[in-house]
Amino acid sequence: MTGDELKPKDYEEQIAVFRAQVIGPLVCRADWTHGELAMTLRELSSVQVRPPASCRTRRYAASTLERWMYLWRRGGLDALRPNQRSDRGHARVLTDEQRILLLAIRRENPRVAVTVIRRTLEHDGRLERNTVSDTTLRRFFKANGHDCATMRAKSNGEGRRRWEAARPHQIWHSDVMHGPALKVNGRSVPLRIHAILDDRTRYVVAIQAATHERESEMLALMVKAIRAHGCPETLYLDNGSTYRGDALNTACGRLGTVLLHAKPHDPQARGKMERFWRTLRVQCISVMKPMDSIHDVQVRLLAWLDKHYLVAPHAGLLGRSPQQVLDDELLADQRPLVEEKLLREALTIRQNRRLRADGTLDIAGSTFEIPETFLAGHSVVVARSLLNPTDAPWVEHDNRRFSLHPVNPVANSTRPRSKKARRGIDAIPFDPPTTALNALLHPKGDSQ
Repeated sequence: MTGDELKPKDYEEQIAVFRAQVIGPLVCRADWTHGELAMTLRELSSVQVRPPASCRTRRYAASTLERWMYLWRRGGLDALRPNQRSDRGHARVLTDEQRILLLAIRRENPRVAVTVIRRTLEHDGRLERNTVSDTTLRRFFKANGHDCATMRAKSNGEGRRRWEAARPHQIWHSDVMHGPALKVNGRSVPLRIHAILDDRTRYVVAIQAATHERESEMLALMVKAIRAHGCPETLYLDNGSTYRGDALNTACGRLGTVLLHAKPHDPQARGKMERFWRTLRVQCISVMKPMDSIHDVQVRLLAWLDKHYLVAPHAGLLGRSPQQVLDDELLADQRPLVEEKLLREALTIRQNRRLRADGTLDIAGSTFEIPETFLAGHSVVVARSLLNPTDAPWVEHDNRRFSLHPVNPVANSTRPRSKKARRGIDAIPFDPPTTALNALLHPKGDSQ
């Protein structure tokens, strides 16, 4: 057995051995007079020594050296072991908000290095520079069960690999959340909140309160987002019937956007959107006073986005806010907006329909008529733009466009109609009056 094999078993014992070496000249004698002990302590306090795991030398006060001497006399080497602080692993220099943010960042980014987390927070001003070290953060994470080994054990190796889009507006997530019912004029009205979230920045590009979760609401929300931010490369949606319509699929194809649907019964695939819904419920919906209109809910949602969510540090973004990430990354990649003409054409639907003999037809529950009577009874192409559902549809026939107008029942019933002259077979009544025929065949007074 060689001397190199005998080493302190841990850091605390290494410190105890170091302290014993420093006070060696003191413990070698037990018959110190008061003056001799004081003089020796002053001499030792002026000596520079280097503690274990330190790159600098330092001096220890006479009172510290005297305390170590009496500890040695009472308990030997074990008494010189440093006591662990009761707040070890709590990172005393951190505020409560910083601790909460750090733990949230660690949960969202378990594979990101501690050094990267610290530098990102320092760069964004969330942490003051040189106030906390990587070692302190590692102890803090370990004390709270967020070290790498513990988090791997919790996941049992079944955790999903974290993935993120490479740039803003590469992938948009969209979904609908069921909110608390509203009381409108004494009647219960359902609340449905539609939202579109950017994968890279967690920025909410559009949000809308509604009473339904139909495809038309999704199309209107997508139009609002595209007008403000341009077209996404991919639109990632739930597998519900709201997002399975032909209109949405056709519009995305015309705009060059890939439409993807999540697999059924796989909520983890929608994790980013579900995380946003949880934040919305906790910070906005749960504290929202009773509302009596969809407009009031919409105002509250927009205020919460602007004042809280978009500017608050996000754990999934290493403490940066969605607004900050969007602004920083779009500086290097400015995207052109979609022209209104292209957007209108992408959202125009067409269908072959046959006009009635009076030049009318029904569209979406309303009756329309065409002034061009020569098209009555013909098969034509009826077109309608979903960009603005209130715009009237039109007819496309022989490369020409004809307007359709809603039928006014009152005006239509009082409109004068021309009476055609009866000619040919139409000039003779089909059923002459019976009384006149009988009078001709059977004059008065004649018996049958």
